[in-house]
Amino acid sequence: MVAELGHFALILALGVALFQTVVPMVGAYRGSPAWMDSARPAAIAQFGLLAISFAALTQAFVTSDFSVRLVYENSHTAKPMLYKITGVWGNHEGSMLLWVLILALFGAAAAVAGGNLPPSLRARVLSVQGAIGVAFLAFIILTSNPFLRFTNPPFDGRDLNPLLQDPGLAFHPPFLYLGYVGLSMSFSFAVAALIEGRVDAAWARWVRPWTLAAWMFLTVGIALGSWWAYYELGWGGFWFWDPVENASFMPWLLAAALLHSAIVVEKRESLKSWTILLAIMAFGFSLIGTFIVRSGVITSVHSFASDPARGVFILAILAFFVGGALTLYAARAGAMTAKGVFQPVSREGALVLNNVLLAVSALVVFVGTMWPLLAELLWDRKLSVGAPFFNKAFTPFMIVLAIVLPLGSILPWKRGQIARAARPLAAALVLALAVATLVFAVSTGRSSIAVIGAGLGAWLIFGAAAELWHRTGSAGLGRLARLPRADWGKAIAHAGVGVTFIGVSLLTAWQVEDIRVARPGESFDIAGYQVTLVDVAEVQGPNYLSTTATMRVRRDGREVAVMHPEKRVYPVQAMPTTEAAIDGGLFRDLYLVIGDAQADGGWAVRAYVKPFAFWIWLGSGLMAVGGLVSLTDRRYRVAAGARSRRLAAVPAE
Repeated sequence: MVAELGHFALILALGVALFQTVVPMVGAYRGSPAWMDSARPAAIAQFGLLAISFAALTQAFVTSDFSVRLVYENSHTAKPMLYKITGVWGNHEGSMLLWVLILALFGAAAAVAGGNLPPSLRARVLSVQGAIGVAFLAFIILTSNPFLRFTNPPFDGRDLNPLLQDPGLAFHPPFLYLGYVGLSMSFSFAVAALIEGRVDAAWARWVRPWTLAAWMFLTVGIALGSWWAYYELGWGGFWFWDPVENASFMPWLLAAALLHSAIVVEKRESLKSWTILLAIMAFGFSLIGTFIVRSGVITSVHSFASDPARGVFILAILAFFVGGALTLYAARAGAMTAKGVFQPVSREGALVLNNVLLAVSALVVFVGTMWPLLAELLWDRKLSVGAPFFNKAFTPFMIVLAIVLPLGSILPWKRGQIARAARPLAAALVLALAVATLVFAVSTGRSSIAVIGAGLGAWLIFGAAAELWHRTGSAGLGRLARLPRADWGKAIAHAGVGVTFIGVSLLTAWQVEDIRVARPGESFDIAGYQVTLVDVAEVQGPNYLSTTATMRVRRDGREVAVMHPEKRVYPVQAMPTTEAAIDGGLFRDLYLVIGDAQADGGWAVRAYVKPFAFWIWLGSGLMAVGGLVSLTDRRYRVAAGARSRRLAAVPAE
């Protein structure tokens, strides 16, 4: 009965979404306040209905109701409760229900928090948001119904994919979807602005918090996925340039560009057309990611489904919304004339360069991701585009971006002088060069990756600190606490990029790896550590069998850690997984993996010493914290002053 209630709520949500799409848009066209205001209760009602539907599906998983087909295919009575709950979105149908729930959540949030928006703009934003909901609710109901039942329920389920039974993957999809789907708000604002024919400073002030929130959640989601790949897959890497990884990275790059271009619209009323285009493409690439994960056109460990029919449906949604928005953009672009003029050497010029670098980087990732598919489709050739291509094609743009970021942040608006703007950064430059020199002195083989990456990372960190100090003027430390939170957020986020630069470069250059066969009782050395394989035992887990090794690590005769890498087999799916043992630290990780038993009684063992690995996720966390700090700035939360400026709109031609 609960599953039927969830299904019924899902169908009602589709009806409410249809109402939310049509009535407010017509009301905005006719100038009817009542019709426009109907968007707000409709958006809230849609969210409430989808929350009921999602709760019904969650209840089916928690109670192991195997009469529901989706529960049977993705759960088991022996599975721990955490993974019963996360099994709700650990599959195609449930994850799509989470997708539309988050979509409705953003719509409801805009309805509640959008009281200071012009009624016509708010109505159109919520109407576009409702239209996206209609498309995906129809997709779920017609092709991916999560509430299908068995006539004769089986006794037990087939269990969740063992790779997904992990805390990192439990929280990775919700954060990723909050980012993916959150960009729908930027898209809705862009389309609503195109329909109205007005893009001004007020519009930029309203759209920035939504974009910032989506970018922040996407940052956390990508970082959690990277962290999971690092410790769960057992290969010791944090980024593989997998197509599905790239599918989340491309919207992140475009959202970062959108955040920076919206600043120019807000401050100088320039880059209007470009900012609208970025808002369309950022969500468009989110839809492309949804297509990649669920269509089966690209094989990946992260894929949810491999159903071409579903892929065609999502492709149609992508074509309708992105194609329609771009058509509207082409019709309205002439009306979005820029008011502010600026010299190339200025804050605006630096932000334009920032946008070019981020957009081209996203294009490089897109080409590398889709090229094998296009080559097979057009020329029947099987190609593989891997890490070497991405590293060579993508890295130079990030290097240039890191060089110009601190300088661009400190340049004045409209026009500036590089020499004058660089003076406050002199100390940061000296410290960055000192760090690069230190890394060069201690590098084995004089690795350029380590030197360049550490130097650029230090330049970003010290540059962010120098910018904050520069903004205090002659007031000194007392002024720091009174700086706007947006300034603090920007500095923290930029410093986070620098921390990640240092972590990636030093880990790549200085990692030490040892692969061997070891017998119980044998020891081996790696990078100054002595590792002893003490024992290997069979251990019964809650819903798996584990081959668990006990490995003791010493350095200079002192015990550093006792570690327990595992190989697990989940009997229901007969699928093995690797559980690396990691002794983490601020400056290095010890990473041990136990492999298969050998004929001579030994065990395959892989050992790594990974310098500064923690800094990769520390930097990601700082970026997210920077976004959160900026969101707490009152100017973003209530769009202070936006109402008074919105009359300076650009009329449609």
